[in-house]
Amino acid sequence: MIIMENYQNPKNRGLVDDCTYCNINTNSKSCIDQIDLQIKFDGDKIEDIRFDGEACAICTSSTSIMIDTLIGKTKKEAIEIIDNFQKMINEEDYDEEKIGEAIVYNDISKQPNRKNCALLTWNGIKEILNKN
Repeated sequence: MIIMENYQNPKNRGLVDDCTYCNINTNSKSCIDQIDLQIKFDGDKIEDIRFDGEACAICTSSTSIMIDTLIGKTKKEAIEIIDNFQKMINEEDYDEEKIGEAIVYNDISKQPNRKNCALLTWNGIKEILNKN
C-alpha cells in the first residue's frame, strides 16, 4: 500500500527553475528509469528535494519515500540513512530504525532486477551529498 500510494501520488514531483538547487540526472542501464533530481541546502541541512522523469512504480515510489525521509536532515544524517538503505537492499546488516518508511523495500532483494530501481535516486542524492 505504501509503495502504490507513493507511486500514484509522489511527493515533490516537478522541477523548479532555481539556480540554488544542485542537479543530477540518474538513469538506469537496464530499464526505462530516468529521473532528474534537484536538491537545495540550507547550510548543512537538506531544505528541499525535487524530481521528475520517467520511471517504474518501484523507482518512483522509492524516490518519493527518499524525499520524505531526507528533507530536514543534515548531510551527515542523510548519508547515514542512505548507507543503511543501500545495505538493506544489498542484503547486508543495517540499522532498521535509520531508514524509516523505506523499510517497505526490505524484500526487494528477492527480485534482483528491481534492486537498481529502488536504489537509483538514492545513489544520485548520495553522489550530490558527497560532492558538497
